[in-house]
Amino acid sequence: MLATNDTKSHSAVFLLTGIPRQENVHLWISLPFGLMYLISLVGNSFLLFIIKTDPTLHEPMYIFLSMLALTDLGLSITTMPTILGMYLFNSNEISLDACFAQVFFIHTLSLTESSILLLMAFDRFVAICNPLRYASILTPPRIAKMGLVCVLRSVALIFPVPFLLKRFPYCRVNVLSHSYCLYQEVMKLACADITINSIYGFSVKLLTVGLDALLIFLSYVMILKTVLSIVSHTESRRVLNTCVSHLCALLLFYIPEIGLSVIHRFGSSSSHLLQVLFGYVYLLIPPLMNPIVYSVKSKHLRARVIRVFIK
Repeated sequence: MLATNDTKSHSAVFLLTGIPRQENVHLWISLPFGLMYLISLVGNSFLLFIIKTDPTLHEPMYIFLSMLALTDLGLSITTMPTILGMYLFNSNEISLDACFAQVFFIHTLSLTESSILLLMAFDRFVAICNPLRYASILTPPRIAKMGLVCVLRSVALIFPVPFLLKRFPYCRVNVLSHSYCLYQEVMKLACADITINSIYGFSVKLLTVGLDALLIFLSYVMILKTVLSIVSHTESRRVLNTCVSHLCALLLFYIPEIGLSVIHRFGSSSSHLLQVLFGYVYLLIPPLMNPIVYSVKSKHLRARVIRVFIK
């Protein structure tokens, strides 16, 4: 497991861990995880199928939703092999290169999801605050460019991360707290000064997730201001109801994202179980719940889903 050269010991693998002190029931724990992955994969794939095949859903709101579903599918596929492998087959070893690759995909997709949630907030802002120009502002070519910019921004910012991690020697007992690889945790296992990595990771998080959250907040301030100016209470409720599913998606993503970041950065004395649970909520719950929330709250999408099942 350990290969030594002249002066430094470099570990060939990282060791994944699951829920603390539950090793005897890993097979049983794999059942809910497997079910969550199955629902996530089927739900997001079905959402993409519905939006693609129904011309009435080829609107900006649903195009952004299909981007979100595609990102959630990527997150599920990225983490599923190590999490299910850990609980089903007790496969708790992952090579350094595989771990660095997983770090890249997890964080790239997370930043992309944050960007897409910002685009969805912009969509709601234009639809409510400037409805007459909605179709002229959010044209299909412009939406495609916005989506491409989101992906390129995420890839460009996370691309250096695997190389920043790879330059370090890892000479300790390289046991991870999760059954997948996260940048914050892998970085702390290095036998070297990680100041540059820590500053870079914090700066990326602040300039992406932090900035996105601020812009989303400002968008909803403007939306609320517009809604409060509507005289009819019925109309106000109807307008606000169009934002409910997006608000749920925001809470499902940002609360675990911020919570996990805070625990990893400042919570060295916090409960290890809390850290593990936050990690699973961060990666598993948004892909699981987003298609359910949107299918329930969006009237047009719900009608289309019901029509498919009845047919």
